[in-house]
Amino acid sequence: MAYISRPARSAPAAAALSPAGFSLGVLLLRLMLGIIMVAHGTQKLFGWFDGPGLDGTAKGFEAWGYPAPEAMAVVAGLSETLGGAGLFLGLLTPLAAAAVLGTMVNALGVTWEGGFLLPKGVEFTLLVAVSAAALALTGPGRYAADAYLPVVRHHRLSYGVAAIALALVVGAVFLLIRD
Repeated sequence: MAYISRPARSAPAAAALSPAGFSLGVLLLRLMLGIIMVAHGTQKLFGWFDGPGLDGTAKGFEAWGYPAPEAMAVVAGLSETLGGAGLFLGLLTPLAAAAVLGTMVNALGVTWEGGFLLPKGVEFTLLVAVSAAALALTGPGRYAADAYLPVVRHHRLSYGVAAIALALVVGAVFLLIRD
């Protein structure tokens, strides 16, 4: 019996066949990434979940050569907490993804020499960064607060590209101002 190949469907056509499946998949990614980032941010801000709190986080930023380490600790904690909350809710998703991605750019910049695999590697940080970028590009799906906001109700690829560019530029600026 001969194998008969079928023509491959393009990605947009495949997504159009199951918008509910796409939106549910994006929802799961948003929820999990959002929870993880809120937890990491509140570790930095408040010391929750056995985190270092602002003082401990500031000491880390000082060791990595950032100026104003206390301010950097607040910026990182707020970026992770608010970015994670935005992803969880699907609220201003491209900007929320940019907040997470910008923070991960810095995390990658200061930990890259630890190798790829954990415990000192960058695999988890890279996964978070790529997930945030993917959500910026795809949008939040239909099960999101953005679906009720007039400006972002219909996600456009340009929103995601702009958010990624913003995250990369701001992340790079913060890396460059280190001692």
